[in-house]
Amino acid sequence: MTATADASRRPGRLGVGVVGAGRVGAVLGSALRAAGHPVVAVSAVSEESRERAAALLPGVPVVDVPEVVRRAELVLLAVPDDALAPLVGGLAELGLWQAGQIVVHTAGRYGVDVLAPARPAGVIPLALHPAMTFTGTSLDLSRLVGCGFAVTAPAAVLPIGQALVVEVGGEPVVVDEEARGLYHAALAHGANHLVVLVAQAADALAAAGVHEPGRVLAPLLGAALDGAVRSEQPDASGDRGPGALAALTGPVRRGDAGTVAEHLAALRALAARSGTVDVVAGYAALSRAATQRALGAGMIDPSAAQRLLDVLDAPGPEAAGGAPPAG
Repeated sequence: MTATADASRRPGRLGVGVVGAGRVGAVLGSALRAAGHPVVAVSAVSEESRERAAALLPGVPVVDVPEVVRRAELVLLAVPDDALAPLVGGLAELGLWQAGQIVVHTAGRYGVDVLAPARPAGVIPLALHPAMTFTGTSLDLSRLVGCGFAVTAPAAVLPIGQALVVEVGGEPVVVDEEARGLYHAALAHGANHLVVLVAQAADALAAAGVHEPGRVLAPLLGAALDGAVRSEQPDASGDRGPGALAALTGPVRRGDAGTVAEHLAALRALAARSGTVDVVAGYAALSRAATQRALGAGMIDPSAAQRLLDVLDAPGPEAAGGAPPAG
């Protein structure tokens, strides 16, 4: 008998139905299955979703959404954010929600209010959002270990959500209903814009003649990220650490306005050659934010901050209708 089969004999195991075999749904379904909750049904519309379901949830029947809900004690709704409310409401209109059924959604932007149409039927509403990017493969399962999950639920059933997170190896983080939008904006700003930042830096390195930008960036960005995150860790008393800004280095931290001006000139020249104007705007916006934060933290004095801001706010050649020099 397999470990999963042994686990499924433990008390409190729930028949899980996965609505949406996307990158998140299939992986979380697989993780719940490994924790001993049998997955009784999954919905998968596209060929890609069907292949993902076959790989991560082998042997699980692929059925339509109403049938998933009929069969499941725990319904995992892993659909795009904009599709969630219409789906919950539509299933309520069909009278498919069942008393005592646990309904979990994985949308970061919503708490449990979006599940309101299902509440009159007597369901247990939970919002569980993993703070992680997913590939939709088995590689994601190990990433769940220690991963933070935002848990939002009525107080009486909050422990159920926390227990489910722990079972798949995650770390439950309670987020209030009204804070979900801010929580999700913070994650998107950090993760998605980090990807854009890396892409911009890699483009500039490639234009500078570096053939493998990723190999140059990986150690540097890895060290910067590690230092920033470590600085956010609480101290021995449990208070928040000094903050990510403690890891700031470079010309803004030194108040080196001349270097910032040279950077802007080089990036404007790159934009003239390649059309990658977003690199100039991105560098300027983040340098301005770094300057303001460094000033607020007492890392640079007001005169140094003003010199930096003067450089950053000065219009480039393109503002007067001309193009930057080509070279």
